[in-house]
Amino acid sequence: MKLKRREFLRNTALGFTALSTIPEFMNPMTTPVDGEILGHGSHRYKLKLEWGKLDASSFPVNNCHEMVQDAKGRLIMLGDEVKNNVLIYDRSGKLLDSWGHEYPGGHGLSLWNANGEEFLFITDVNHGKVFKTDLKGKVLMTIEHPSSQGGYEKEWPFKPTETAVGPDGTIYVADGYGSNFVLRYTPKGEFIDKFGGAGDADHQFSTAHGVAIDTRNKANPTVLVTSRAHNSFKRFTLDGKYLATIFLPGAYVCRPVIKGENLYAGVCWSRLRYLNQTPSSGFVTILDKNDRVISNPGGTAPEYRNGKLQLMVQEKPLFHHCHDVCVDQDENIYVCQWNAKKAYPSKLERV
Repeated sequence: MKLKRREFLRNTALGFTALSTIPEFMNPMTTPVDGEILGHGSHRYKLKLEWGKLDASSFPVNNCHEMVQDAKGRLIMLGDEVKNNVLIYDRSGKLLDSWGHEYPGGHGLSLWNANGEEFLFITDVNHGKVFKTDLKGKVLMTIEHPSSQGGYEKEWPFKPTETAVGPDGTIYVADGYGSNFVLRYTPKGEFIDKFGGAGDADHQFSTAHGVAIDTRNKANPTVLVTSRAHNSFKRFTLDGKYLATIFLPGAYVCRPVIKGENLYAGVCWSRLRYLNQTPSSGFVTILDKNDRVISNPGGTAPEYRNGKLQLMVQEKPLFHHCHDVCVDQDENIYVCQWNAKKAYPSKLERV
């Protein structure tokens, strides 16, 4: 059937109108701009996409999984490239050191300051182990499958994704790619107990990807656990009793990172059509001490209606699967990405 000229023009105009309203991350004509200002409210940042870029022939990366900052101000990044699992930067992006060839599944990196002496905890999802090391990579302790200490049945998978250390030295291990428990160990690596498990109950997890100790209320520290597929952080007492859920609709968050009064996190995916996971849709989210989102660098502005946070999605295609953030003393944010075409860490400079 032939269209009349007027109908053709009207339909064409409608098509162009629809295209003009497509979110920027779905528009192939939109490209990242270095130096762009991102974020909302009082938390805005200048984007430095190539802050950590190195010579890939000498210091390659596959996935930049996580980053921490030590007492000397060095930024220590863990990845899954066994030519150099760990890359150590200064704040200008200069490489200071590299080490590590033993972690093909290098995933979680946490730093513990034990009365002035610093240690790293590395999780490897391929090996199914947790390694405690010094800052030069010497392995000091290994936590293996919990069945060796009666914590799991032998057939249960154990693929730890993150660790955190409590005020008394208790080690918390998030088994995010395995059986979705958070396991507690003594400082010597002796199994204490576990909580959570896979499921949709308040105290359970769907991808217990990250764990952190929230000490902002110094009289009452708590444990924050990521439940990534639930778009949530869940709060527990130090001994694993469920307290509350922080629901972040649209945000497949990675581990919670506490800095000052705020909580920061990388968002590995957001949601869009039919509320499904949208590929390459990461951004960064920032929450205040009242667990309210105050800024989403790279994402849509947080909006609350009747006290309920509305759907958040990526606004611009600047990041692909933000896997972790590290926040320095000047509140600059360093962003690690997974499945991002071997991208090195980027920097969000506070403005």
